[in-house]
Formats: sequence, structure tokens, C-alpha cells
Amino acid sequence: MMQRIGLSMAATALVAGCASAPAPIEQMAVTRAAISNASSAEADKFAPAQLKSAIEKMDFAERAMIQKDYARARQLAEQAQVDAQLANATAHTAKAQKAADEVQEDHRVLREELDRKTE
Repeated sequence: MMQRIGLSMAATALVAGCASAPAPIEQMAVTRAAISNASSAEADKFAPAQLKSAIEKMDFAERAMIQKDYARARQLAEQAQVDAQLANATAHTAKAQKAADEVQEDHRVLREELDRKTE
């Protein structure tokens, strides 16, 4: 009886050990798209550290995929996606701030011209 329980537990452990995480193909694609979006948003100019981090993590994720370490690949791809999204948001924020600064400067120049004309 004890042998059967022991064999049953060993078989269960063996089956559980063989079951690995599936390849994170969809996550890898989503992350590539996030990096592409960040690059299109000029993150290399406005958020270079975050974009670099995303690219590096994606490179490591791709290496993990080659090694069939799918759990690690998914983890790295998810981290790279977050970094890419941060880079994208940072780039958009920086560009919006730059545009707002330009509008304020234009407003200041117009105000000065109006003040000169009313004098």
C-alpha cells in the first residue's frame, strides 16, 4: 500500500515537472508592438533610458525563448512591455510639455506686442 502511494506521488511529481509554461508568443508580439510604438513616439529622444531598458529586456526574453525557458521569457517580455509603455508615455508627455511651452511663449510675445501697441 505504501509503495503504491509512493509510486503515485512520484508519478504525479514527474508529470508536474514535465508540464512547463507555454511559449509566450502573444506576449512577445505585444511587447514588440509596445517597443515599436515607443520608438515611433521618439522615446529614443525623450525617454532613452526607458526605451533602452525595454529593448535589452526584450533581447533577454528572446534568448530565453530560444532556450525554451518560457516562464523567464514571459517575465522579461512583460517587464519590457512595461518599460516600453513608460517610454512611450514619457515621450508623449515631453512632447506635450514642449508644445505647451511653445504656446506659452507665443502668448507672451503676442502680449508684449499688444502692450507696445497700446502705449
